Amino acid sequence: MLFYLTTLNLSRFLSEDAPKLPEGLSNAQAVSAIDAWKHSDFLCRNYIMNCLHDSLYNVYQVHKMAKALWESLDRKYKTEDAGAKKFVVGKFLDYKMVDSKTLISQVQEIQIILHEILAEGMILSETFQVAVVIKKLPPGWKDFKNYLKHKHKEMSMEDLIVRLQIEEDNRGSDCKALNSFDAKTNIVEYKQEQNSKGKKSNRNLGAKGKISKQKFQGKCFNCDKKGHKSTECKLPKKKKHEANLLDRIEGDMENMNLTAVVSEVNMMGSNPKEWWIDTGATRHVCTNKDLFTTFEKNVHGELCLICY
Repeated sequence: MLFYLTTLNLSRFLSEDAPKLPEGLSNAQAVSAIDAWKHSDFLCRNYIMNCLHDSLYNVYQVHKMAKALWESLDRKYKTEDAGAKKFVVGKFLDYKMVDSKTLISQVQEIQIILHEILAEGMILSETFQVAVVIKKLPPGWKDFKNYLKHKHKEMSMEDLIVRLQIEEDNRGSDCKALNSFDAKTNIVEYKQEQNSKGKKSNRNLGAKGKISKQKFQGKCFNCDKKGHKSTECKLPKKKKHEANLLDRIEGDMENMNLTAVVSEVNMMGSNPKEWWIDTGATRHVCTNKDLFTTFEKNVHGELCLICY
């Protein structure tokens, strides 16, 4: 506000009292000079009132002179400046850096606080400023913080900022390279999984999280031994059957010449003149022995009658 009033050539009315016309003097030139001063004071006062908040306008409109208004505002807000120093110092001491934000942006915030401290008239040596910034580095910069603490050569604030900028750029490039490597690794692993699609592997996690192969508990079809599969068997492989056993039996039966005969008939109580006729057979049975022309002795001593 003071700068604005200075550009308007009205700043002198903040400290001048209103001129008075000497007694017994009614010079027109003196009267016009007093009127000109009052007009300029009026402008200065209203420029100040125009910059106040609406809630403060009614409070300070009781002051009719620019000097009285300025002194009232000065007493009101200059007393708060004494507490502003303590506030800025507390803000500087309580400031903490975090890993979630960029380091340089946080260093710039500390520089702004340091500038406010210097603007309040408090003097801080540059060595103290550098030491405080190093102390406030975030936990992720612990190793670099220890490196800076063990340096014997003193650094300026500008040198410290340059070192921090270089270190942050290097860490950013390392993170990008690591992320790129992880992405390529994931692509290779994904391709390997696609190539081995359909193949199942029995794997489980061991005691320490390492991948271990589960031992096969079944029997080998090649050597009939337990503990391994036929694909892992070291003995020579057996030849596979060319056809199913059932198919072979059916094929052999089709190639065989089979004849169904009646080897023995129990005909007790039957009429000797009657015939047993089977409508689905080509030979029939009767009890007349005269019809038999050939007899063959059974090996077991039983009589076998064959009819042709």
